[in-house]
Amino acid sequence: MEDSEIRRLLSEARTIAVVGLSDKPERDSNEVARYLQSQGYRVVPVNPRLSEVLGERSYPSLSAIPPEVRIDVVDLFRRSEEVPPVVEEALARGVGAIWMQLGVEHPEAAARATARHVPVVMNSCIMVQHRRLGVPPVAPRG
Repeated sequence: MEDSEIRRLLSEARTIAVVGLSDKPERDSNEVARYLQSQGYRVVPVNPRLSEVLGERSYPSLSAIPPEVRIDVVDLFRRSEEVPPVVEEALARGVGAIWMQLGVEHPEAAARATARHVPVVMNSCIMVQHRRLGVPPVAPRG
């Protein structure tokens, strides 16, 4: 994905579901989610072992998130081999984009998403890209 496309994606997104979000502050998923919250995004945790993370209710899966909650980006903190079912769930839900964090890649799952016109970023940290591209904080809805 080109920088301009990533910048547009991050500028237009409002709600990011973080799959594999940990409640441990020292974990990368927690640091990234806290950063995203500080930039004005609503973070929706997806972790079946937790009931709440960072002040938000945690859901056991993407499909358990209420349908009225629009998910603009699914940010995956999962092992690469665990990506395909999450991508399928994301596609069934109609998410706006799929982001696989640093070290997470699954070309076949990415191809299924792009075939459905869902943008995919692989092996890249959403926090690092947000900072690098100078994306402004999300404006409050009014």
